Amino acid sequence: MNRLSIKDLKPKQEVENTFLVKHIALAQAKDGKKYLNIIFSDSSGDLEGRSWANAEEIYDRIEKGKFVKAAGKVNIFQGRKQFILKDIVEVPKEDINPDEFIHQAAEKPEVMYDRLMVIVEKLTDVYIRDLLKNVLEDKEIKRRLFKWQAGKTIHHAYQSGLLEHILSCANLANQLSDFYNVNKNYVVAGAILHDLCKIYELTDDYNVEYTEEGKLVGHLVKGVEMVDRFSYRIKDFPYQLKLHLKHILLSHHGEYAYGSPKIPQTSEAMLVHLIDLMDSKMHTFETIKRTDQNTGHWSNFVKHLDRIVFKDELPFFPEYLLEEESAKSTSMSSKKKPARNQELTHNMASALKGFKPKD
Repeated sequence: MNRLSIKDLKPKQEVENTFLVKHIALAQAKDGKKYLNIIFSDSSGDLEGRSWANAEEIYDRIEKGKFVKAAGKVNIFQGRKQFILKDIVEVPKEDINPDEFIHQAAEKPEVMYDRLMVIVEKLTDVYIRDLLKNVLEDKEIKRRLFKWQAGKTIHHAYQSGLLEHILSCANLANQLSDFYNVNKNYVVAGAILHDLCKIYELTDDYNVEYTEEGKLVGHLVKGVEMVDRFSYRIKDFPYQLKLHLKHILLSHHGEYAYGSPKIPQTSEAMLVHLIDLMDSKMHTFETIKRTDQNTGHWSNFVKHLDRIVFKDELPFFPEYLLEEESAKSTSMSSKKKPARNQELTHNMASALKGFKPKD
C-alpha cells in the first residue's frame, strides 16, 4: 500500500501510515492524567499527534528520530489537522524510502554549484576570487554544501537548502551592489561565506540537530576561522581586505540582540545583512505556506514571526472584468458574505489562539 503524504491526509480519515518521529514528549492534562504529544514528519510537512491511552508505555519504547507505522484518525483541532493515535510500532530504517521523508531543494545541487562558481569567476578582486575558489573547491566543504540544510526547522531547512540560500544571496549581491554603488566583491563574498560554516554547526540526518561546534562556537566564529585558514594559503593576502571580510561575517546577523558580536559598520556589511535577512524571511513564508496544517486561507499563528500568514495566491487580473462579470461577482459575493464572514472569524480565532501582544 502506498503511503500518504502528510499534506494529503484528510479530516476524519482513518489512517495507517509510516512517519518520522520529529518530537515526542509526555504532557499532563488539566485533570492530571498524562498524554502523549508527538510530532510526525515527512517531506511534505509535520503533523501533531496525541494519545491518551498507554501514553507512558509508548513514550518508553518510541524514540525521536525513529521511523514508525502509526494507526489512527485525522481530526481537526483549533483549525489544524491533528492525528489521534491508536497504535504505533517502530519500522526499520532500511524499509524506508528516503525521498518520502527528506524535502529537497527545487534545483539539483550540481546545477546550483556551477551557477555559484560562474558568479565567483566574474569577480574583479583577485584575492577575494582566489579565496572563494579555494573554499568552494575544497572536497569536504563541497561535499557537505551539496547536502546540508541552512537551518534546523524553518530557514531553508531541507536537503541542499544551504546551497540554495547561498546562491540566492549571491545573485542578490550581484544585482543590489550595482544599484547601491558598493564594492560587489565584498558583498558577494559575504553572501557566499556568511552561512557556509553551518556545515559544521548542524548535522545532516533526518532530524537535524546542533553539533558540539554549533553549540560551543557557532557559524559566525567558524566563518572567521575559515577566512584565516584559506587566506593563509594565498601569498601576500592583504590584511585590511581580510579584516573587512571578517567584519562582514561577524556582523551579518545585524543586531546584538540576534547574536551578532558586531553590528554592520560598512555599507557592504549592511547590505550582506539585509540580503541574508530578506532571503531567509521570504523562504520562511514559503515554507509556512507549503507545510502549515491549518485549514482555510490563513496559517496557524507562527510564534517566531509573531504573525499569521496568508497562504493563497493574491487576486490577479491580466484583463479588465466585463461589466456583467463584475456584477455577477459582486452579487455572488454579497450572497455568500455571512458564511464567508463566519468562516473567516472561525479561522482567525483559531489561528490567533495563544497569541500574546507585546508590552
